[in-house]
Amino acid sequence: MKLDKKTIIKQINLIRREIGHDNVKINIKKLIYDKKYDELWIITPDRPDKSSIIGKGGWVVGKLREKMKINKIHVESYSDYLIKEYRMKLSLQKLDSFIKEQENEKSNQSFLAPIENLKSILEAKIENIYNFDFTEYFNNHDYEFSKNENNAIVALSGGVDSSFSLVIAKKLGFNPIAVTIDPGTIILPKQFKDNIKKLCKEISVKHKYIPMDYTEIIQDSLSGNLHPCGRCSKETASALFNYGKDNNINLVIFGDMLSTGSQCITKYKINKTINNKFNKDNENNEDNNEVNENNKEINENNNKINENNNKRTNKNNENNNFDEDDLDMFRLNLPATLSVGKEEIKKNILKYNLEQIKGFGCPLLYESHKKYPYFKKFSIQRILRETRSGALEPGEALDLIWSFYRTEK
Repeated sequence: MKLDKKTIIKQINLIRREIGHDNVKINIKKLIYDKKYDELWIITPDRPDKSSIIGKGGWVVGKLREKMKINKIHVESYSDYLIKEYRMKLSLQKLDSFIKEQENEKSNQSFLAPIENLKSILEAKIENIYNFDFTEYFNNHDYEFSKNENNAIVALSGGVDSSFSLVIAKKLGFNPIAVTIDPGTIILPKQFKDNIKKLCKEISVKHKYIPMDYTEIIQDSLSGNLHPCGRCSKETASALFNYGKDNNINLVIFGDMLSTGSQCITKYKINKTINNKFNKDNENNEDNNEVNENNKEINENNNKINENNNKRTNKNNENNNFDEDDLDMFRLNLPATLSVGKEEIKKNILKYNLEQIKGFGCPLLYESHKKYPYFKKFSIQRILRETRSGALEPGEALDLIWSFYRTEK
């Protein structure tokens, strides 16, 4: 069957009639067929046109794929791509200004070459915005990197977003070290650790676990005092920057999909003189640094003592009240910089055969939902933020929200 607008529109109208859908005018702006993956992109002028082609429950596009005998059909609206393109151009401007600023300050510039590489891939993605292929791009661009020093930390949780960030960071030449904050299985369950071990081994990246005591966060969540995600994220970020400070690595890469444009790379101030939570004598060099729960108990007092220090650091950051003892560090939100969505991320890490983690959040979040159903409102708000940003498709968002209710007994 021919892959042209006239044929596709005719088939869509036939399918809509067959399944009892209303007769509507089908508008298609552009068709793109990827022969390598046997995938078709249907670009519509706007979202209502997209909805007409997808149909209720995805029935129309599903039957169209069967009739056309195509592996996969993507239906996207041109208006969404305009927003994505705009965000990527803002990211490009931010990276440009960041590079110039660092060159003028003549600071530690070890990560500037990989940042330039990130600029290059961003420019290429803007030029081929509809169906950019990361695999093909890196097959044609082999970036060099120093094997002797780590130019960045990647915050690795074992989920798809952070796994994608680690893979891209390695390919861009950051020579990253993957660091995982481990507060115990209620926040970091075994399947996440299995993914971490498998991925780091597969792409030959050094990995470090940092045991942390999140007892207060866990207790506050299970007693209904606070939703765990916000505070957990802040504590985790603070710990990662502290690790970077102690190891002379001043760039931390996160799998954040929301901080696009001017927020894709930001400055983080940290006090040089604050005692660290982490004792280098406790570094675990066993295979992939598996955490021994006893080590957490040994260091519990040290963690509690220094928790207030981290809070002081965060407070100083919020108030912009810095002095000469402050150290400049940087946060790079890699998926947000590249304006990639969840579906694109999953596609690019598929070959690593990581275990798919169903649902949204960690076991602590689910236990909190179970005890205090009103917490679901705040979790749903987080999902809707990702949906509004375009990082999540509405169908994916509905599946995640529904997962909060499927597990109820």
